[in-house]
Amino acid sequence: MANATCVAVSHEGPVTVLSMQFEPHNLLGPDLMAGMREGLKSATKNGSRAILLKSGLRHFSAGADTSLFAAALGDAGQLSVSPLDFLRELESFPLPIVAAVKGVCVGGGLELALACDLILAARSSKLGSVEATLGLNPLMGAVQRQVQRAGIARAKEMSMLARRYDAETMEKWNIINRVVDDEHLEDAAMAIAMELANGPTLAHSITKQIANLAAAKGVQAADEAMEQLQLPLWKSEDVEIGLNSLMTQGPGLAIFKGR
Repeated sequence: MANATCVAVSHEGPVTVLSMQFEPHNLLGPDLMAGMREGLKSATKNGSRAILLKSGLRHFSAGADTSLFAAALGDAGQLSVSPLDFLRELESFPLPIVAAVKGVCVGGGLELALACDLILAARSSKLGSVEATLGLNPLMGAVQRQVQRAGIARAKEMSMLARRYDAETMEKWNIINRVVDDEHLEDAAMAIAMELANGPTLAHSITKQIANLAAAKGVQAADEAMEQLQLPLWKSEDVEIGLNSLMTQGPGLAIFKGR
């Protein structure tokens, strides 16, 4: 399938919507990754200020495309393409990314969601790290990201037992941010994406950098880097707008321009 048809790209005001539609179940492989990369480029070109990642099919994603595994079997031990590199691109992408999860979100699909900044899940959705059912463990960073979010005990449980969990459990364990009734998922996810898009875009980008640094290297490393990372803020139009609005209108009323 051509990349353009793997992911439908649309722009709703300041939000770029990436709708995965890679039949049959949005399996994460070279085609789907290429389609999402094109979508991110389109968002940048469009001047968007947030990304909404969703599925145009029944399921968010049923895992990795097993064609990735062929090159790793035997002595090679290396995937033909590194999905982890792509997921790191999502984590470091300068715009906030909101994932709207429905249906099944397992294996590489869960790892894709974990690379996003916020995860909203439909109440009926099922999520999990099921790679052990194939004799594997998560190949795209789920274990370590689950440790960050839920702690070592839950991370081991998820990857070793390979179960599918309901969305309420995943919210309780801090794997996802919010559970939404199925019929309200897309509206709720778009509302969050729009709220982020209308916020201070540069500040959100720097927040991502600081949070990722703290998760990877600890609070002390983030403390030491924070002041340098924040330097561009003081030259931004949004800070000027925010401070002026605070003085003239009170808190929470600034209308940011994203620059």
